Amino acid sequence: MSHATTRSMPRTPATRLALTVSAALAALALAGHALPAKAAAPASSATPPASQVPASDESIRPFKVHVPQAQLDELRQRIAATRWPDQELVKDESQGIQLARVKALVQYWGKDYDWRKAEAQLNALPQFVTRIDGVDIQFIHVRSRHPNAMPLILTHGWPGSIFEFVKTIGPLTDPTAYGGRAEDAFDVIIPSIPGYGFSGIPRELGWNPDRTARAWDVLMKRLGYQHYVSQGGDHGSVISDALARQAPKGLLAIHLNMPATVPGPLMKSILAGDPAPASLTAPERDAFQSLSTFFGRNAAYGAMMATRPQTIGYSLADSPAGLAAWTYEKIAQWSDSNGVPETVLGRDAILNDITLYWLTNTGAASSRFYWENNNNNFSAEAQKTRDIKIPVAISVFPHEIYRAPESWSRQAYPSLNYYHQVAKGGHFAAWEQPQLFAEELREAFRPVRPANAAR
Repeated sequence: MSHATTRSMPRTPATRLALTVSAALAALALAGHALPAKAAAPASSATPPASQVPASDESIRPFKVHVPQAQLDELRQRIAATRWPDQELVKDESQGIQLARVKALVQYWGKDYDWRKAEAQLNALPQFVTRIDGVDIQFIHVRSRHPNAMPLILTHGWPGSIFEFVKTIGPLTDPTAYGGRAEDAFDVIIPSIPGYGFSGIPRELGWNPDRTARAWDVLMKRLGYQHYVSQGGDHGSVISDALARQAPKGLLAIHLNMPATVPGPLMKSILAGDPAPASLTAPERDAFQSLSTFFGRNAAYGAMMATRPQTIGYSLADSPAGLAAWTYEKIAQWSDSNGVPETVLGRDAILNDITLYWLTNTGAASSRFYWENNNNNFSAEAQKTRDIKIPVAISVFPHEIYRAPESWSRQAYPSLNYYHQVAKGGHFAAWEQPQLFAEELREAFRPVRPANAAR
């Protein structure tokens, strides 16, 4: 099982102060938010522009993706005109993602990558859009051919998108074709968080995880489901936690692959750069050290988006290379790939995700979700996990930002009814290991299926 690095920095008073400030700022991040129609966002010819849809319209409209060729041509022109920085002065990633790696990715993006294949992949799936609380929510909705399938809403995070879940749709909706049983089938709903992908960009403050969770419940009820389950990692875990705290009628359980389990006092110590307490068990110590490394060395992106999302938004909107570097670094760092995500995800799949952010111009809007969240996504206290009463399931993938120990998980979530450590995979669990991810969800939600719960 792979581990996040645990190398620590020397702790001078000045360093301690700097780390505390940066960590406290970064602690505001790792959740999600968004808004409505983007001027350049491609839409289906069958889907009226958001400006033509009455605010009171609650219809569910078909959605197809077709990006005008002029946008793709402009992207290639911008890539060709990239002005590159000089090379880093170290042989590792301690100064950031290396120039040679980003150059290779971006040059392939500008010359050989084909967005039309990604478009076809999405358009082969049933896609829809509906307006909820003033914002258009775009989503994929695939019904299982098996009877009594469990409705399941899957929520992505940053720097992910609906592309994270595309390869899980088959194993989840048709388990018998992937080694499962018909009674483990799901209907799958995959929405884009407001401000991400083809969902609308909010034009007012307040689209935080709680409001997004309420919108998800509206969506599931609007689709006609009387009961359902929710799954998420990254922003999706925070939104699923919020949904579980709200406990709307019909929500049966949640599953998380980036849970908020860190006890409050320990979170304060991590943010302060303190050493791990001697009383911690080995799994707890590993988790503590992983988070100390994350907040001390790797969380500057989150601090920026949580405090100055508009400022970073200019670079993400104007520079394809800047967007690629900002995104690719985290995909490389957080995936279970020895830092080379192409070996697990594939170069085209990575660029599908990055191109989606570019074409929808959602760099700033997606960053605002961090600003709106304004909470530490790993802290059980900050996420009020003990307020959750419905069943909770946790799958721990080995290269997650931190591996949630079972002891912390059971303390954080009193209603925890499933905990399992998976053999491989990282932060982008569904994207990296779709079959393992689907198997986890089958096991995790089996006890709450109405047929089983009634026994």
